Amino acid sequence: MRIASVAGAFPKHYFSQEVLVEALKQYWGERLKRPEVLDKLHANVKVEGRYMSMPLEGYYGLSTWGEANNVWIETGLDIGEQAITAALKPIGLPAREVDAIFVVSVTGIASPSLDARLVNRLGLCPNIKRNPLFGLGCVAGAAGIARAADYVRGFPGHTAILLAVELCSLTIQRDDLSMANLISAGLFGDGAAAVVITGDERDFQGPEIIATRSTFYPNTERTMGWDISEKGFQIVLSPGVPDVVKQNLGKDAEQFLSDLGLEKKDISSWIFHTGGPKVLEAVEEALELKDGELEASWDCLAKVGNLSSVSVLLVLEDVMANHRPEPGSYGILGAMGPGFCSELILLKW
Repeated sequence: MRIASVAGAFPKHYFSQEVLVEALKQYWGERLKRPEVLDKLHANVKVEGRYMSMPLEGYYGLSTWGEANNVWIETGLDIGEQAITAALKPIGLPAREVDAIFVVSVTGIASPSLDARLVNRLGLCPNIKRNPLFGLGCVAGAAGIARAADYVRGFPGHTAILLAVELCSLTIQRDDLSMANLISAGLFGDGAAAVVITGDERDFQGPEIIATRSTFYPNTERTMGWDISEKGFQIVLSPGVPDVVKQNLGKDAEQFLSDLGLEKKDISSWIFHTGGPKVLEAVEEALELKDGELEASWDCLAKVGNLSSVSVLLVLEDVMANHRPEPGSYGILGAMGPGFCSELILLKW
């Protein structure tokens, strides 16, 4: 099983963090009693800019969850098509030869799901096996690769595509001035990414998927996720997320590697979801990383913010394109998210 290709795609609207801070001050208006708080919060997330699904003035016109979800469908299809096309082109694989598609998102819903709506747009095979997955959140980029790998392990002559679409800006709540919503409004952005995963009988190059590990942490449901009401998605984001990472990720990785006859010192590359500065620092502490070993994750956070499930795939794209590890070396791709849980994937370059 190999990752043959990966490609990201974004909406056309990009704004610096400074512009977004001022726009949010206007958006919340008098509801925000201390607007200077936003300046500090948004500086601390270390994000330089983010892509948005609409021009900033367009968000004022979204009065219902249904209206926001319609934009999610329209924009998600556009950038989803772009991401899949960009992932297939360099490996010369026609869309009609894709055997299965996995689509992950936690920022909107549709039935027929995005994968069904992309069949005609992309010319996918009518017999393609569709697997829409909702609710995994930030962990879904890694979990989606793992589930696609499970599929091609059973069908080694097949090729699967994972598509992650997250339009976090469309979930903003105008009446929610909680610290969690203020922070998320400064951290999360919009985008998509597609990954091509091939079975062992297909002749493609790319990092080999050696093994995967899913770990669920009991009684942590309120650590991260959404409360869903008639107003849409309202963020649940506990300040204890970094502590959960510190308490669990290190031992998870050690046990995973030990079961495979490896140790952390055998890993030359680490590809992790860009949860935010405190989360990345917690990952570095838990895994005892130093000397810029999460540089690609920090760079992705700065350039586009946290894109939930999409983020780890963008980090993977950057590593494959610009920081290719030594052939034969091992790498770990990982993410954590609602559940609370983790997903780890061992790669061999």
